[in-house]
Amino acid sequence: MFKHHLKLLASTAALLLAANASAQAPLKIGMVVETSGAFADFGMQMMNGARAYMKAHGDTVAGRKVELIVKDTTGVPDVAKRVAQELVTNDKVDFLAGFGLTPSALAVAPLATEAKKPMIVMNAAASVITTRSPYIARVSFTLPQVTAPMATWALRNGIKKVYTLVADYGPGIDAETQFKKTFTAGGGQIVGDVRTPMRNPEFAPFLQRIKDARPQAVFVFLPAGEQAVGFMKGFAERELDKAGIKLIATGDVTEDGVIDAMGDAPLGVITTQHYSVAHDSAENKAFLKAYAEVAGTKQRANFMAVGAWDGMAAMYEVARRLNGNIDGDKAMEVLKGMKIDSPRGPLTIDPATRDPIETIYVRKVEKAKDGKLYNVEFDQFQNVKDPTK
Repeated sequence: MFKHHLKLLASTAALLLAANASAQAPLKIGMVVETSGAFADFGMQMMNGARAYMKAHGDTVAGRKVELIVKDTTGVPDVAKRVAQELVTNDKVDFLAGFGLTPSALAVAPLATEAKKPMIVMNAAASVITTRSPYIARVSFTLPQVTAPMATWALRNGIKKVYTLVADYGPGIDAETQFKKTFTAGGGQIVGDVRTPMRNPEFAPFLQRIKDARPQAVFVFLPAGEQAVGFMKGFAERELDKAGIKLIATGDVTEDGVIDAMGDAPLGVITTQHYSVAHDSAENKAFLKAYAEVAGTKQRANFMAVGAWDGMAAMYEVARRLNGNIDGDKAMEVLKGMKIDSPRGPLTIDPATRDPIETIYVRKVEKAKDGKLYNVEFDQFQNVKDPTK
């Protein structure tokens, strides 16, 4: 009897030790991001946004040390799928996160479903993404969500004839489709459209075509970074603004991280987006302080960094509510309807679509006293959902 009692005590102690060891195991977040190639800046912004959150809020949650495991997609969907599989199988991550580009998010979606792994989309913006797996939640935005307000604002301000130019992939097609739908429904006229190739687009002939069509404005969506810089340079060189053609766009085109590389060309450009580095709030000041501490002052934060910051906030909250025991189905229930005090303003994850409900701001590019360009908010559309769902 005494020996049996000792065995029982030993067995119980072993179980308690195992449970304690499990509780103290790192909370692993597998970041699937672009850190090389044409979209390397996307990955750097998201990594620094995630690290900034940990800097400001600590690297432990629910008794577990948080560990970021970063994998480079090189911007190729097949690579994204392979590295995500490695994160699930070899690293046994609790969350998948990141995803700067829509094709990468779509490539990984089936894996999230198969592994029942919560997948936090921090940037990729094609509307369809969250429909591809019940384990995806998005904390960034969708292109239709920021495009419909742009069309509405243009109509309200006397713009009736528009030419559209978008990148020829999912988000660009989403932006074009929604802009046309909202703009024509309000009485506007599309006088021409063009879709530009994703790789090495030459904008000069497209810009000349737009100039010849003499619209009141050109609506543009291009992925943030090199393409946006190239387009703005061409827009200035072809003097479309002097021809009386306004440039209206999604915030990707005047993205905070690269706007200073465009010279004065973006001055006066009107965009709609969910975040500007110039947003005036206590949450944004705290974010920018933490971001500068991890990234330095040479790289200005942008909406991708904010997406990563908010994605980390969401995962920390899931861990807290589940006492550190991450289960895919339970995690998704926690995420649905979650409210986040974001640097961009209030954010709610729509329980029906798992997309963000947020304020979309109308901004104008202005030069500040420090000589730098900023997207200055002057109007807003509150509680905007993805209009396609």
